[in-house]
Amino acid sequence: MHGRLQPNAALLQAVAAGARALPAAVRVSVCVPYPYLAQAQTLLEGSPLAWGSQDVSAHEQGAFTGEVAAEMVAEFGATYAIVGHSERRAYHLESQELVATKARRALAAGLTPIVCVGETLEQREAGRTRDVVGDQLAVVLALLSAQEAARVVVAYEPVWAIGTGKSATSAQAQEVHAFLRERLAAKGAEVARVPLLYGGSVKPDNAAELFGQPDIDGGLIGGASLKDADFLAICAAAAA
Repeated sequence: MHGRLQPNAALLQAVAAGARALPAAVRVSVCVPYPYLAQAQTLLEGSPLAWGSQDVSAHEQGAFTGEVAAEMVAEFGATYAIVGHSERRAYHLESQELVATKARRALAAGLTPIVCVGETLEQREAGRTRDVVGDQLAVVLALLSAQEAARVVVAYEPVWAIGTGKSATSAQAQEVHAFLRERLAAKGAEVARVPLLYGGSVKPDNAAELFGQPDIDGGLIGGASLKDADFLAICAAAAA
């Protein structure tokens, strides 16, 4: 929940300009708070950047005051919608079933859901990482057909490494990503190829090592995305 119109414009324009120097194979997107979707559309149309929202409603329409439907987001030219972010799960008590429903709503509206999974420090220390992220992913996959599942993006965000300055080592991150890849492959060969992103205090100085792992396809960037130079340096690491 960052941003205002004027600083948004400076940030988006700087990132869009910098992204023009990246190879076409590097896909860059910004997911903005709902009020700024129109601004993102205005400033980014015709640029290398895609845009999206940080959440969507599990409902298509109706008497759900304060909710924002996936089709509303799509009307602003959005490509992506984050669902199941750890902060939504923790602060809004979103269940695995709700996250799965949101993913399906996003797909029905033509959006690509970025489905987040991740464990807390307590769960990691108890040796439950695979159980936790496996269950979170399984509930989503169970609700989707193989064709639908092949259209999602999955982001692994260890909760203990978000906003703490800590980061999983590249080996730790790769281990979980490889496990998630196996679970995706069980749904189908096309599903095994969905992008897997790492989101846990990614910075310019650790991005290259993380992105160099065989099952880490990119990053879901938090705090570093608020500084255009840092964000573009991370994007450049994905191009290396």
